[in-house]
Amino acid sequence: MAAMERPHREPGRIAADLRALGLADAAFVMVHASLRKVGPVDGGADGLIDAIESVIGAEGTMMMVLGADDEHAWVNERPEASRHALLAAAQPFEARTTPADKDVGVLAEIFRQRPETVVSDHPEGRFAAAGAMAHELLDDVPWDDYFGPGSPLERLVEDGGVVLRLGADLNTVTALHHAEYRCSVEPKRRVRRHRLVATADGSVVRTVECLDDEDGIVDYPGEDYFEDLLRDYLAAGRARIGRVGDAPSELLDASDVVAFGVDWMDRHLSARAWSVDPRALGR
Repeated sequence: MAAMERPHREPGRIAADLRALGLADAAFVMVHASLRKVGPVDGGADGLIDAIESVIGAEGTMMMVLGADDEHAWVNERPEASRHALLAAAQPFEARTTPADKDVGVLAEIFRQRPETVVSDHPEGRFAAAGAMAHELLDDVPWDDYFGPGSPLERLVEDGGVVLRLGADLNTVTALHHAEYRCSVEPKRRVRRHRLVATADGSVVRTVECLDDEDGIVDYPGEDYFEDLLRDYLAAGRARIGRVGDAPSELLDASDVVAFGVDWMDRHLSARAWSVDPRALGR
């Protein structure tokens, strides 16, 4: 027997779910969402974005992480001396037109393409935003350490932002990368990447230096430590919990989850902690 199709929801119904979760007018919200888990919405991804924007209103700001699609990411696994030559055949990054990293999901790519959306000019730490604070957030972002001081993530934390998770995986809270910069764990693993970037004078290879936001700032004896961290945060009852459409959803205070993340990393990612079961720490 064929599975029953899930009913489509109007954006107004999704907006009601968002308000019940705690999203408010004039909010500054960073969104992570699984369209599949939310379920069918009239208008598809645009309908979901419309619903969020209708709740936060003209004084609100919506932000998503984009990254950038990069078929030559493998180049950065090769010796640095060979990377310039290997990037000769790459498609150069262009802030406005390069698609979002496929790993961040369809919603972010649709958001990138909307006419009101502003994007930051960065091939690794690219964000998209729309609303009252969009330009304040994304103009003049740092090139190196793009999740650290002066970044859109710091602005999210310092300006009272919230993180909206709609059926998102446990490891998808980009704001926790900012906690990696604030925590006292030492040494922190750093990386140096090369990207071909479009400029007014033609394509050039540029380097980006930052904490390792792919494999983590330290080796960790378990699954992705963001998953363990967020699981502990949710278990502590510090998030608003509900459903939006069909998706189990959470609303997190960005400052609170980053502060929790800093403390968690300080206790769980030190060399002293590696010799024991990370799930047993801090219990």
